[in-house]
Amino acid sequence: MIEKDPPESVSEATTHRLSLLLRSLRVLDGEKVGTISSQQLAERFGLNSAQIRKDLAQFGEFGVRGVGYHVPELKARLKSVMGLDRVRNVWVVGAGNLGQALADSKNFNSEGFRVVALFDSDRRKVGARSRTGVPLRDVATLKEWAAKEKAEIGVLAVPADAVASVALLLRDAGVRAILNFAPITLAPLPDVVVKNVDLTLFLENLSFQLAKSDAGTRPKGG
Repeated sequence: MIEKDPPESVSEATTHRLSLLLRSLRVLDGEKVGTISSQQLAERFGLNSAQIRKDLAQFGEFGVRGVGYHVPELKARLKSVMGLDRVRNVWVVGAGNLGQALADSKNFNSEGFRVVALFDSDRRKVGARSRTGVPLRDVATLKEWAAKEKAEIGVLAVPADAVASVALLLRDAGVRAILNFAPITLAPLPDVVVKNVDLTLFLENLSFQLAKSDAGTRPKGG
């Protein structure tokens, strides 16, 4: 396995595909699969073998011609490329049903991530803990915890009208990336990576697809 310095810019589409590839490698590693070819990867997980090779080529030479990729090694290298070879602390702001579910989620507390606290403006919730034991704190104390916990990622599960102000609080506390689940688009912030995940948009898209399907099966006529 020959590595090289990563390119200065990598597209979001590429990073998305790398995440899917890493997910596939985790499954294979759990099954104790030693080696696998790009074609086998593509067939089993619905990927594109040529695209797999093209994406990986940006970061070095992986695998052996005629043999394939060594699963544990490729998994470890991808984790390093994606910054998942270390644990990043996460804060969730908004301790409603969604916020608490995210804080307790295995996906938010797996390889590379750890939710260290929930924050909310409702004083009645402060001092409690989530189902898995994540402490719930007053959002007004967020900056006080910055030096102690050095959270790098903030997750927003707050009402739409609170998104902008809470995002600024997170930025001022040293958070370098924000994942926004609120039903409003958070504009880019200087020195902060922002990703918006609007679940309503996905539902509306599904409804549109169903509407198209319904229209296709609707009898024609006057």
